[in-house]
Amino acid sequence: MEKLQAHFTKVLNLLNIKLFRILLFLTLGIIMFFAMYSNVKPEKLDLTLFSVAEQTIRSPITIEDKVNTEREKQEAVDQVQDVYIVKKEYAQNQVDLITSIFDTVSEVNNEIKAEMNEKANEETADSGQTTAAGTLDEKLKRLKDKLTEEVTKELSDQPFTAMLQSSSNELSIAKDLTVTAVNNVMSKRIPADEVENAKKRVEEELKYTSLNSGLKNAIITLGRFAVIQNEFYDPNATEELRQQAIDSVEPVKILEGQIIVEEGKLISRDVYEQLKLAGLLESDSSFKPFAGLMMIIAIILAALFFIFDEMDRTEKRQKQLLIFSLIFVMALFIMKLISLFTEYGYSEAGYVFPAAMGAMLIKILVDERLALFQTVILGICGSIIFNQGIAGTLNVMVAIYIVASGLAGIIFLQKQNQRSKILQAGLFVSVVNLLIIISLVLLRNSQYSGLDYGFYVVVAFLSGISSAVLTIGLLPFFEAGFGVLSTIKLIELSNPNHPLLRKILTEAPGTYHHSVMVANLAESACEAIGGNGLLARVGCYYHDIGKTKRPQFFIENQMNIENPHDKLPPLTSKNIIIAHATDGADMLRKHKMPKEIVDIAEQHHGTTLLKYFYHKAKQNGADVKEADFRYPGPKAKTKEIAVIGIADSVEAAVRSMSRPTPEQIEGLVRNIIADRLQDGQLSDCDITLKELETVAFTLCETLKGIFHSRIEYPEITKQKVKQA
Repeated sequence: MEKLQAHFTKVLNLLNIKLFRILLFLTLGIIMFFAMYSNVKPEKLDLTLFSVAEQTIRSPITIEDKVNTEREKQEAVDQVQDVYIVKKEYAQNQVDLITSIFDTVSEVNNEIKAEMNEKANEETADSGQTTAAGTLDEKLKRLKDKLTEEVTKELSDQPFTAMLQSSSNELSIAKDLTVTAVNNVMSKRIPADEVENAKKRVEEELKYTSLNSGLKNAIITLGRFAVIQNEFYDPNATEELRQQAIDSVEPVKILEGQIIVEEGKLISRDVYEQLKLAGLLESDSSFKPFAGLMMIIAIILAALFFIFDEMDRTEKRQKQLLIFSLIFVMALFIMKLISLFTEYGYSEAGYVFPAAMGAMLIKILVDERLALFQTVILGICGSIIFNQGIAGTLNVMVAIYIVASGLAGIIFLQKQNQRSKILQAGLFVSVVNLLIIISLVLLRNSQYSGLDYGFYVVVAFLSGISSAVLTIGLLPFFEAGFGVLSTIKLIELSNPNHPLLRKILTEAPGTYHHSVMVANLAESACEAIGGNGLLARVGCYYHDIGKTKRPQFFIENQMNIENPHDKLPPLTSKNIIIAHATDGADMLRKHKMPKEIVDIAEQHHGTTLLKYFYHKAKQNGADVKEADFRYPGPKAKTKEIAVIGIADSVEAAVRSMSRPTPEQIEGLVRNIIADRLQDGQLSDCDITLKELETVAFTLCETLKGIFHSRIEYPEITKQKVKQA
């Protein structure tokens, strides 16, 4: 065992060097990569177009089938009809145009008539005929001048001539008929290919009027001229409808776990394209899964490196790092071993994994925060390692199961640190495992038989109990191999039935009482400065174990006996008193006690001076040196030992005082701390002045609670008077 401890010490010394810590993390990364390599390696499928599938193939991922998505979008666009709108204002425009033409004709007739009346008396009958002919030409010319060029070009002179030759009453009737007919036809939808039909409808409506043939032909011509297309294609509205149709098309996706082709079915061109899209035809050249795996491992190791790099740079940190790494690799190995059963059809084998084992071991041996971190890491690794029999790369259900199981173990052991409680923690984990599995099964909304549920009950309890059994079995190896003083070990050492504690109680009861008092003081003070209060308490129980060799030579055990030091020379008394520190350390080593407890017994007095016997020796006239009356040391190396040394001196000093007041207690505590500082007893530990101030305050508060004022009853007072 000593050789093993020596090898561990060498390894721990190497881990003090940053390069070796990096190498350790790289080793962990390589182990993780190869543990999960086969689980992310794409499956090699020998598939060719128009061949028959030898097995049912499911998609490993969810991916969009863009070709089919575009095809459906195009089909949706093709089903959208062009949008045409009716220009309703065109009907009114054309009615206004016809009205304007008739009004212009009437206007021209009225102008010519007025001019003719002025010249009526001057013209002869013959010349009058000439004037009439000239008047019609004049009317036509004047009419064309008043009309627009478009109208005059589109219409011949015949309708204008007929209208100019008609009376006002006839024009009024013709106007009403034409306007009505045009309005009726133009109020309806007239697409480009229906314009001629619309013109015919106007013609039919005006054909049967009672007007003379000349005027009837004229209004028919005007009606046909007035009817135009009023329905037009709207590109903006059409495009908007097409876009809406495109947006309404859901992307065509190949879902994770979806069957692409069933066993014995032909691999058609569409199926082949889906296989290609899912990446099942590129297994030889695909490096993406490995890149993703390396990135996940890199993130985990970076977080782990950061956590340990932020910890105090002590031997304890290197020990915790090594323990964490070994437990993690061990859990990963068990996980990989169990995953081999999934290749034989046991897809639910992941639930057998003792997920709480690593979490409980790390919680007990190292730190709760690191236990939580390892639980999360194992959940991630488990989701990849136990991915056989599922469609995707990650088995999320197993990941949830592992994390929940590990958290259950950590939570149960948060305040239950006895070794006997580990088995209870396993039972608690089993119940949590069962609840998690049942909830996950119900989420699937699938049909399960009673046999299936029975299987889940068995694996849930098997996982929890095996976690507890492995934790109990492995804990002694880590404690012995790494010299770890765990919380459970400390609680066991605090048991009054421990042989050494029983030895103190039976052979030196005064020392036992003194140790308990010092333990109360030291524990509260250590916790106040962030130290290990439990270690301080248990260390105090054993710190004066050396006094059991000569209990009567220590004042707390001198009940109803004379002080033997009164008959001994100061140098002999000094040797007896000082020996209790080294004797205690030797006794503890002999009983294989943890190094931390041995250090407390050996260092709690440091190199302090035995002032009483030193001054007694000087008074006797002896030529003595101060160094001869000092404890051999070493000085306190940790905060806990420094606090225990102060608490030890304080308790002994206060016990010697009669009815101490709070002011006296505070003065005494501060004088003892100042004396230790001036004597250099705290120079080897990392306790600060601020922490010493906190220690002083805590010790004073605890002592005030112990030595608080009590009401003195009359009978007790009378009894004391009689005794006096």
